[in-house]
Amino acid sequence: MTFGESISTCLSKYVSWQGRAARSEFWYFMLFSVICYIAASIIDKMLGTTFNFTNPVSGVEESLGYGYVYALVALGLFLPALAATVRRLHDTDRSGWWYWIALVPILGAILLLVWFCSRGTAGSNRFGHDPLGGDLSQTFN
Repeated sequence: MTFGESISTCLSKYVSWQGRAARSEFWYFMLFSVICYIAASIIDKMLGTTFNFTNPVSGVEESLGYGYVYALVALGLFLPALAATVRRLHDTDRSGWWYWIALVPILGAILLLVWFCSRGTAGSNRFGHDPLGGDLSQTFN
């Protein structure tokens, strides 16, 4: 799956929790999200719309580095990224509820990263057909 195809797929399946997502679909969409976040942060700095706070120790007003544009981009990409994550877990034959393991400090993030990088199950699994088309069970029926 190409970069453009993965973005259009993830945005068209905005809140679709069914099915499976190949590694390329998931990682290309995560790359797209990071690029959008960086661009939004730059736009916020250029427009001067960053969120500011006063440092209680020094009394100096400081910027958080992100602002209103970043917040809008984050709100717009939150559900598609979550849906892509659930579909990626489905591809490895795990329930989307396993996403909650990220709450376990350090170990949870490492385990999710390993699952996201691992190859999905070949052929169909309980969540659907292989997104890479490696399902031979339909060929011989």
